[in-house]
Amino acid sequence: MRALLYIVVFSLPILTWIGFNKGGWTTYFTIILAFGLIPLLELLIKPSSQNLSKEQASSIAKNPLYDVLIYLVPFIVYGTLGYFLFSMKSSDHLWYERLGMILGMGIVMGAMGINVAHELGHRRSKGAQFLAKALLTASQYTQFFIDHNKGHHRNVGTPEDSATARYGESLYHYWFRVIRTSYLSAWEIANMEVKRKRKSVYSLSNEMLQMQLGQLVLLIAVLAVFGWEATLYYVIAAVVSIILLETVEYVEHYGLSRKKVTEHRYENVTPIHSWNSNHMLGRLFLFELSRHSDHHYDPQKKYPVLNHWDESPQLPTGYPGCMLMATIPALWFKKVNPLVPDDMRQ
Repeated sequence: MRALLYIVVFSLPILTWIGFNKGGWTTYFTIILAFGLIPLLELLIKPSSQNLSKEQASSIAKNPLYDVLIYLVPFIVYGTLGYFLFSMKSSDHLWYERLGMILGMGIVMGAMGINVAHELGHRRSKGAQFLAKALLTASQYTQFFIDHNKGHHRNVGTPEDSATARYGESLYHYWFRVIRTSYLSAWEIANMEVKRKRKSVYSLSNEMLQMQLGQLVLLIAVLAVFGWEATLYYVIAAVVSIILLETVEYVEHYGLSRKKVTEHRYENVTPIHSWNSNHMLGRLFLFELSRHSDHHYDPQKKYPVLNHWDESPQLPTGYPGCMLMATIPALWFKKVNPLVPDDMRQ
């Protein structure tokens, strides 16, 4: 029965579909849920730091339903994208309806698509990694697959990591910095890998080149089938999903740094190097992403068995609420800066 709790995340595409179908202010149902109702309830519902017992974790690891839920997501995201494009092409919507539909599509691609791509991208099977890349292709952000898995997890909490927000850095400065530097980092990592194989960086052996071409093919297909206007709306929705992802990344590591133990090495990654949140709604809607401290401690651990760590820095509320707070830098700094340990401020 515990696995069925995660079904709540599918309310996001359902509300988005209702908006596509009904129009009017129903197009804002998804954003009202994600950034209105959930943050409000998380202020009222006490977070839970309870961990699973070894027996419970073992039983959950053997339960295929947890995997079924996330393997459904790529099909739902692409189905929602198709419905979105068809609606934008075939219906005459008012400007505020289009805005609501774009935001709803962006939330589905970000909160569901990129989030599940993150989970699947850490799995070793080729099938899971293919689906992760497919989800990131939908958001036109495949650079995340390479930079996150092969750059961020190695360099988290250091100046070498583009995705670790610096102490005192505003969300808006972070957006512009991380999107540019993670893109360059992904190319650098992919180029180095292909050079080690003694192949040209311009060959299809280059993983970054492969995925950039995949993005371009999808973009051209959307343009050919649905026209330039629907394509423009799709690109804007993809940008919304990217901004959501990078806002989450800002929250996850803001200000936390690892100490240098030698000239060429930092201390090992531990649960203290990521922010944690035990607020239940955020955990369910994001497939436990907010238990991020344990994820970085053991990146191969699947989402339903992630643990709370007492030593991890704790966010003042759940991820949706913290994302809203981060959009007001003065408020974010006031609430979160005092929680950053003095010796970890990056």
